[in-house]
Amino acid sequence: MKALHRLKLYAVLGLITVVSVACAVSPTGRHQFLALSSSELNKMGVSAYQEIKSQTPLSKNSQQNQYIQCIANHIIEVSGSNESWETNLFDDQSVNAFALPGGKIGIYTGLLTVAKNQHQVAAVMGHEVGHVLAQHSNERMSIEYASSTGLQLLSVLAGADSTEKGMLVGLLGVGAQFGISLPFSRKHESEADLIGLELMAKAGFDPRESVKLWQNMAAAGGSGGPEFLSTHPSHSTRIKDLERSLPKVMPLYEQAKAQGRRPNC
Repeated sequence: MKALHRLKLYAVLGLITVVSVACAVSPTGRHQFLALSSSELNKMGVSAYQEIKSQTPLSKNSQQNQYIQCIANHIIEVSGSNESWETNLFDDQSVNAFALPGGKIGIYTGLLTVAKNQHQVAAVMGHEVGHVLAQHSNERMSIEYASSTGLQLLSVLAGADSTEKGMLVGLLGVGAQFGISLPFSRKHESEADLIGLELMAKAGFDPRESVKLWQNMAAAGGSGGPEFLSTHPSHSTRIKDLERSLPKVMPLYEQAKAQGRRPNC
């Protein structure tokens, strides 16, 4: 009987833990289901990032590396994050970028052929960091966790390449290297766009350049566009949404400039 009481107690405590973690609110005020702890997601993000670094060469272009790091520093400074962020430029002509839980940012050299200035790179970086700040990976992973019986997510991620591993890395927000690319939902994309606009504006980057960036993206690679667009809503929809959001963030940009935030990367 005592054992039964203990079992019930453990079950109740476990439920309380899950509920307390699950009841979360995103930076835009949206209610979220988050069943995994931030520390668990951070471990997954760091593990995935290390593997990407082992498979994709880092750029040796010191000027481009300094350029990317400078932009990242400005974005991170206004993000409110306590993570020790790491930013790397990968020597790959894919027009792509990502950010992972645990404070990991990856930019591909191919993106610099489309993002023509620091403001446009900041738009991409702010968007990707926005995914992390809003814990979009946790939301997607929580659904997988809740629907999987006894799946050891960390051990799968640390193991050899497999369909399951590719799926988990895809859920984190980057998966092309593992053969599976899982796009964020339109809801997550729109939220990351708004957070990204706010971040770049607060950091002193011109949010109007985000529209020009996506116009460049739309023009790159013909009708299909670059790889970065393959996991995002249509560029015409995104451009319209960004234009509608500009009046909200332009005061933040003007305030940043008044405070002396004028990046010169």
